[in-house]
This record gives sequence, C-alpha cells and structure tokens, in this order.
Amino acid sequence: VTYSRSSICALKGSTVEMSCNYIYPAKYNNKYIVIVKTVWFTKVINGDYVDLKNNSDYSGRVEYSCINTFCSLKIFNVRQTDSKEYRFSFITNQQGGKYMGSPGVSLSVTDLQVKVNRLNDPIRIQLTCHTDCQLDPSVSYVWLEDGKANKENNNNLVLSSFNTTHRYQCAIRGHEDVPSPAVYAPQTTVLSVTPSETVEGSKVTLTCSSDANPAAKYNIYRVNEDQHGQLVSTEIQPVFSSIQVSDSGRYYCAAGNDLGSRTSPSIDINVKYAPRSPSVSQSPSGDIVVGSSVTLTCSSDANPAANYTWYKEGEKAQKASGERFNITNIQNEHSGNYYCKVQNKIGHHNTSVSVTVVPGKYFSYILQVVRRIVNCYEMLKNHNNTSLCCIKKLKGQRSALCPSDYLDAAASVHVQQRSQRRFTWNQSRSTIEES
Repeated sequence: VTYSRSSICALKGSTVEMSCNYIYPAKYNNKYIVIVKTVWFTKVINGDYVDLKNNSDYSGRVEYSCINTFCSLKIFNVRQTDSKEYRFSFITNQQGGKYMGSPGVSLSVTDLQVKVNRLNDPIRIQLTCHTDCQLDPSVSYVWLEDGKANKENNNNLVLSSFNTTHRYQCAIRGHEDVPSPAVYAPQTTVLSVTPSETVEGSKVTLTCSSDANPAAKYNIYRVNEDQHGQLVSTEIQPVFSSIQVSDSGRYYCAAGNDLGSRTSPSIDINVKYAPRSPSVSQSPSGDIVVGSSVTLTCSSDANPAANYTWYKEGEKAQKASGERFNITNIQNEHSGNYYCKVQNKIGHHNTSVSVTVVPGKYFSYILQVVRRIVNCYEMLKNHNNTSLCCIKKLKGQRSALCPSDYLDAAASVHVQQRSQRRFTWNQSRSTIEES
C-alpha cells in the first residue's frame, strides 16, 4: 500500500481527502487472488480492523471510492478529535490474506485563531491569523470586521485604534463559512458579590466577569474617601474569608486585554452585624423619689437597626418597646432590675440597670414627727417633766416648758394628711408604727 501523502493539515469544518494505491500478485499457490473487501480504519480491536463506516465517531461523515487499485477516503466536516493516523487495508480470498499499509496518513485538524500583538506604538495592534499546523502554502486569507470582509488578504491585519468596539475574524478564502473565533475588547463587565447579603465574619466572594477575547485580566478596586479607586485584588474572584465591618464600601472592577478595557458599574457592600453590647442610662441618675418620674435609655450599634424591648427582672410580661422607657408617678413597687433586649435578624444582646425608689420629702417629715413622739412617750415613762410638755403639745396645749424644736399635734396631723399615711401607738413595743 502506497499513500499519496504521509500527512495532512486540515481546517476544522472542512472536507479532507486522502488516497492510496495497492498492489498484489495475480496468483498465490496456483490460486487466483480476489479482493474481497477494502477498509479504512484507525482502530484495531482483537486483531480486527474497525471499518470507519462502522465507527460511530464518523457516522455519516465518511465516503469511500475505489477504482481498480486506487482507493480514496473522504471525511466531511472534520473535527479536532479526527486528528489521528489513518490506514488502508484490503482482504483477499486467500487464507490469512489480509494486508495493511503502515505507516498510514497522519491527519492534523486545526482551527483558525487570531493572535493579538501590541506594537511599539501604544495604539497600534497587529492581528495574526494562526493555525497549529501548516496549511497548504497557496491558501489566501480573508479578514472579517463585524462579519464583513476587509480588503486585507494576508495573514496579518494592523489596527490603528485601541479600545475598538469591532469584532475581528479571519478565514481561508473559499472557506469563509468556517472563520476563526472573533477577537474583541471587553464588552460587558460586571462585578458581583456572593452571597448577596454579607454578614460579619462570613465568607464573601467577589467575582469580576466580562465578555472578551482574548480573555481579560481583572483588577478590583475599592472607592476611597477621595473617590479614587484603591486596588484591592488582581484576581478574578477574590475571597474575604471572614469579612469585617471595615470592609464595607463601594467596589468596582476593570477588565482589559490587548484590544481595550472596560470598567464595571460599582456595587455597595454593606456588612451586616448583630447588636454590639448595649449601654443603658437612667435619667435622673441615682435614687428615684416616690411620685417622680424616671427615663431609662438603651442604645446599641447594629446593622440593620435593632429593635428594643424592656423587661423587669422576675416578670415575663414586656414592659415597653423602643429605646426609651418612661416610668411616671414612680412607687416603691417599681424598684428592681430592668433589662433591655436589643435584637435584629443577625443576633441579640441584653443589658440591665437597677432602679432604686426612696421616700419623698413629706414622708421624711413624718419620720421626724414620729421620732419626736416616741421620745415624748419615753420621757413620760421616765416621769420626766419634758414629757408632760410633750403630752400637752400632743393635745394641742402650749407650754413654755416645751423645747422649741418639738412639733405639736397640729403639725403632725397636717403632715399625715399631706402624705396620706396613718400611724398608731404600739403599747407592747412602746413604738409608733405606720398603719
């Protein structure tokens, strides 16, 4: 078996034809030789040559032609996976009469690629139509700009502008239906963040994407206080392994190749976080007098803004909501520990404050009267003259013997009426007690 060519470089999508001649003796062992079958193959299984017509990889794409001892093979719409060695075999009527020509024809299938080269001039760009194997030297090229033929007909095209919006392809004349992939500057550039809601301490990924050929290189920037871009990463997909509040800000990315560059719209990264440890204040501060008012204020830094709920220690029911809790006409039962619960969808935090309620000035006045009355009775029991004065005074009588600092009964009654409290004498204990 003699092949017409030992190797072929073919364009992807085109039709390839290879051929051979074979010879054999007319007789063998006094028996005429008859050709029973001819096959083209690439695979051998268990010593059998797998006919390309029976190979599913070539279904509907191969055609044989044999005239006398000249045989040819056509492969239509060749693919890069067709790049293999092809051999021819014929089988005779003789025992073991199977012959194969080796080495066969080496087929290399290539597609057209446009290489982009920046020239010394910053705005001049050279495009070169390139293949991985050497096509027939007689081929001529066609350049396509946005699908329309350009006047250049060699394998080089020089552009005089950077950041062009056009798309360029090359093709072999006569095979314009199988042009190269287009080359173009970045078209649409987008910066995205995953997940869309960023929570403090979580893993967050930025992704810059762009439609470009050759593939673009990427830079990701953060807008600083001067509204200028500060380079954050040159990776296409940088990752914040544990994002922090300080990473909040406005970001954008730029994609560029040798034909141009394009910037994405900016996006805002707003890092959410649970309420910080809240602070609680009391106004007025210190002990709170019976009958007055007090305001408790709770504040915390949170994103999103937190909700505030007030509770009293030992009670299940909610006392109030909001940052401020006002208690008016405060009474003894209002004493105790209060805590505010600060919560958003990220988390919550609690803190407490103690409220102490003390008697007012009228109650203090009564206590002074009570103390003096007790002293009077103690003096009476001891037969002290001053006690007579006290008793007289308690009966509303005047006497020069009474010390001037004692209060009379009228004042005591007045205080009792003003304070709305009542007192009785406990004979067994010799004390006056509030009833």
